[in-house]
Amino acid sequence: MSAKSTLPVISNPDKVFWPEEKYTKQDLANFYRDVFPLLRPYVNDRLLTLERCPDGMQGQCFYQKQKPESMPRGTPTKRIQNTTGKRKATDYVVGGKLSTQLALVNLGCIPVHVAATRAKTFPKSDWICFDLDPSSGKFADAAKAAVLVREALDKLGLRSFPKTSGSRGLHVFVPIRIGPTADEVLKFAEDFSARLAQANPKQMTVEHSIAQRGDRVYLDPFRNGLMQTVVSPYSVRRKPHAPVSTPLAWSEVTPKLNPFSLNLGNFRTRLAKEDPWSDFFSSRQSLSAAIERLKTI
Repeated sequence: MSAKSTLPVISNPDKVFWPEEKYTKQDLANFYRDVFPLLRPYVNDRLLTLERCPDGMQGQCFYQKQKPESMPRGTPTKRIQNTTGKRKATDYVVGGKLSTQLALVNLGCIPVHVAATRAKTFPKSDWICFDLDPSSGKFADAAKAAVLVREALDKLGLRSFPKTSGSRGLHVFVPIRIGPTADEVLKFAEDFSARLAQANPKQMTVEHSIAQRGDRVYLDPFRNGLMQTVVSPYSVRRKPHAPVSTPLAWSEVTPKLNPFSLNLGNFRTRLAKEDPWSDFFSSRQSLSAAIERLKTI
C-alpha cells in the first residue's frame, strides 16, 4: 500500500471556505500537503491546540484541546494533567505526520496552533516568541517595532527570526537550547519586553488594557507560557484572502510589506524562493547567557 493511499480522504472537498476567492476545503488540504516538508519541523512532536472552523470564513469557530474521537487511529497524543476544570487530563494531538495535518483540515482546522514545548521534552521550551500586535492596525508599525526587537536581541547575543502573523502583526522567534522550562522562558520574555517598552515608550507597550495602548505596538510575551500557543510558520489564517504566516528574512521586514499578499492563492511562488529560516533549528542558543546579559543592560 502506498503512503498516499493511507492519507485521510477529505470529506466535502468542494465546500467553499473563502467565498470571495472561492478557495475550498480541498484547496486548503492541497496547500498543507504541498507545504508540509517545510511545516513539519515546526509541528513535529509538538503539542497542538485545535481551532475548528467547519464553515470556513462563514459561521463560528471553536477551540478544542482534547483529541477529537474522529481523528485517525494511531494519531500521536500527549496526556497532560489539568490543574483546573472537570477533566483530570487532556490528550493533546501531537503534530509531525502529514496524515494528522490532513485529518485536522478535514475537521475544519484552518490555522495550526503550536506550543513552544514538545511532547518528549515537556515542559521545556525550544523557542521564544514575541508577538507584535499593532494597535493602529497598521503592519508598518509592527515592522518598525520588530526592528527594535531585533536590535535588542542582538545586544543579548540572540539571533532572531521574523515571520508574518498571518494578520497585521509580526512574530519574532528565537530558537533556544532545550533546558529552561516554559515558566523560565516566560519570565525572560516578560522582563525583556518590559525593558524594551520602557526604552521606547512612544513606539511600543506591554499595557494589558487595550484602551491604554493608544496607537502603540503591543509587545506580547505571553505566547511563551506553558501550553500557550502561536500559529506555526506556514499556517493559513482564517482571515480575508487566506493569508499565510510566512517566515521572512530581516531584509523583508519593512513598512512596505503587505502581509496579505502572502496567501493561499499565490504561495507556490513563495515556495520557489530560498527558505529564510532554513537554519532555524541549527541556530539554537543559550538562554541562560542572555538572562545574565539582560541583567547588565
